[in-house]
Amino acid sequence: MLVWNNSDVKEPIFLLKGFPGLEYVHSWLSVPFCFAYLVAFIGNVTILSVIWIESSLHQPMYYFLSILALTDLGMSMSTLPTVLTILWLDAREIHASACYTQLFFIHTFTFLESSVLLAMAFDRFVAICRPLHYSNILTNSVIGKIGLACLLRSMGVVLPTPLLLRRYHYCHANTLSHAFCLHQDVLRLSCSSARVNSVYGLCVVIATLGVDSVLILLSYALILSAVLGIASPDERMKALNTCVSHICVVLIFFVPVIGVSMVHRFGKHLSPIVHILMADIYLLLPPVLNPVVYSVRTKQIRIGILRAFRLRRRL
Repeated sequence: MLVWNNSDVKEPIFLLKGFPGLEYVHSWLSVPFCFAYLVAFIGNVTILSVIWIESSLHQPMYYFLSILALTDLGMSMSTLPTVLTILWLDAREIHASACYTQLFFIHTFTFLESSVLLAMAFDRFVAICRPLHYSNILTNSVIGKIGLACLLRSMGVVLPTPLLLRRYHYCHANTLSHAFCLHQDVLRLSCSSARVNSVYGLCVVIATLGVDSVLILLSYALILSAVLGIASPDERMKALNTCVSHICVVLIFFVPVIGVSMVHRFGKHLSPIVHILMADIYLLLPPVLNPVVYSVRTKQIRIGILRAFRLRRRL
């Protein structure tokens, strides 16, 4: 099937592969996916509601957690329409414009998650290394500017990719590898020279995920140095405990990212199901587990949830 992306003909239609070989269990497979989406939605909405209601949580740390929850909602909702449409209706066709829109939001929320995790690392650094200046440094105005900067940065680096993809010709088999659209997946279908997009995509990943991960590691190296300088062992543990939740969500996000990269680079001989599951885990795991981690590890959040559901008890 030859399809060309120009003004003379209809825009190309891509086919989402979904879950090859598992078509006969789509109805059963939809159950864990629906459960995951439901947990992600309820968990993140609960976090947002508790922080909104509880005035004691109107602090920089929880404001950043609110931004993270909004990001996780966006990330999970970006993949939900096509995944459930394939599992319920076996509808695989997606127009190019819808595909470009979906990949824009998926990659934007991915880079936004990385940016927010870096902002939260900065929050922990200031709280532990500059405690006397914490409230003066991280004012509501500064937090708002950081959140806006994270959003503009993520949208800015992703925006050129769908614009460039629209200019390409697509004359290869038009079947994508996943149940949703990703930049590299669409790019491999092009029969035009895709060198610009490939180089740009690599630069974007290095400038966002790469730089963010290095800065997060640096911030925790400085935090650890400051904590080791505290004389009291109890105070050391108290300071480190404030970072445990954030360290967990950093690992939940970056470990699947590294796993997906390794599978794509060195696992070309593996079954397509492995690639599909890794991509699903990479996009669904953080939205599902992040609210669980903060609900379990953060006492103030637990208290707020119990108050919200009128289940008061001693903790």
